[in-house]
Amino acid sequence: MKLSRPARRASLVVHVSASAAWLGLTLGLLALGVTAATTGSAVTVEASVRAMKLFADWLLLPVAFATFVSGMVLSLGTPWGLARYRWVYTKFWLTLATTTATVFALRQGVNAAVAAVAAGESLPDTGDILFAPIVSLSAYVFMTVISVLKPWGPTKRGRNQRASASARRRVDAGRTRQPA
Repeated sequence: MKLSRPARRASLVVHVSASAAWLGLTLGLLALGVTAATTGSAVTVEASVRAMKLFADWLLLPVAFATFVSGMVLSLGTPWGLARYRWVYTKFWLTLATTTATVFALRQGVNAAVAAVAAGESLPDTGDILFAPIVSLSAYVFMTVISVLKPWGPTKRGRNQRASASARRRVDAGRTRQPA
């Protein structure tokens, strides 16, 4: 199934916008985490981790899913395909991994920090609120770079599909020529 030009453009706008939002949210989480980990003010720590919880609970998952779904639509509806090029395949798996990490690691770390601060305790471990955003931000920047540079060429499947398509075109071209 190939997307029409307007559908492809709309999907691309959604994908780029959602990806940029995900990167920006993660940068915001990192800034809030650094603030919470380095400030001496209990009020600032509490405000920072509560803001992190708002981002994690209300924004990160919808943006992550919008990125994932729009990426799937683009990969399946364009010649890039899902498993035809290594860079697309790499982005798929990294997006899946970072979405899963957001659900199971980042949100739990933020929730633990909020619970501790709300109970009047200090931050349990600043690594919980710093490690996930650092790893995520690194992954998103890497995915942005490979989206622009498109390195590594086709996968084995992509090379086989290209060879099959080329053979079909040669056969079709031979059929259209009529002997004189």
